[in-house]
Amino acid sequence: MKAIDLFAGAGGFSTGAQMAGIEVVWAANHWPVAVDTHAANHPGAIHVCQDLHQADWSRVPAHDILLASPCCQGHSKARGKAANNPQHDASRSTAWAVVSALEYHRPAFGVVENVREFMDWNLFPAWRLAIQALGYQIAPHMIDAADHGVPQHRERLFLVLSRSERPLMLRLPEHKHVPAADIIDFSAGSWSPVQKPGRAAATLARIEQGRRVHGGRFLTAYYGNEAGGRSLARPIGTITTRDRYAVIDGDRMRMLRADECRAAMGFPAEYQLPPQHRTAVHLLGNAVCPPVARDIINAIRVAA
Repeated sequence: MKAIDLFAGAGGFSTGAQMAGIEVVWAANHWPVAVDTHAANHPGAIHVCQDLHQADWSRVPAHDILLASPCCQGHSKARGKAANNPQHDASRSTAWAVVSALEYHRPAFGVVENVREFMDWNLFPAWRLAIQALGYQIAPHMIDAADHGVPQHRERLFLVLSRSERPLMLRLPEHKHVPAADIIDFSAGSWSPVQKPGRAAATLARIEQGRRVHGGRFLTAYYGNEAGGRSLARPIGTITTRDRYAVIDGDRMRMLRADECRAAMGFPAEYQLPPQHRTAVHLLGNAVCPPVARDIINAIRVAA
């Protein structure tokens, strides 16, 4: 089987497809850094850097499965879903590229990843009808990456599209949860004292609360709804596009390294990332967890 990857980003969907034995023949993204990163790790695919609203689908190779992660920022609670925001309205509209690609090529399957709120989009009913008009059934799956051996709790919506009589509800395997402790190297990184001058009072309060619950070693979130600490014995919380988690080790602390974020997303250790920490974290925070993509594609092949 062959696949194409729309909005390929760091390449999580493509990496998962390769884990499942699928050849990725074409990948596209509008951001040159993402395209360069994908190309470095998937040199056998054709790469295109462009706005997919303007894609010429006749130049895309034939394929059996379409993989797509349209922009989620306009749907996510964390990034402002409000209407009449031109930037977010534009990001939501990227989902229509999936329709145009399916219309031209009519592959047997498609998998579309996004946040849960994608189905609350005002135009989702119209988008769904367009997909169905092309002969596809739509089967929504809410999946936590931690259930697929990824050391991270990350819930995402995966819409499985199939040219079948009924929606293809998958029987997915569940893997043992992997603790955050497995991805953190306490001998590496740039540590600083917890009581460093200028440390925010709110940060110190979160750390103190974490110590009371978890002892000397734990994680703490710099933003979000995690008020105190997080045990290293459970998967980490959702990796985002900017530094979120700090590691606390007694009287010292540091932010997660990019290679630790890579491991938390389920990418192979040899997967190449941009050398700039901020850019690498941004790419990873937008990515699909490869083991989740692997399990979905394997389940599609069994169900088909």
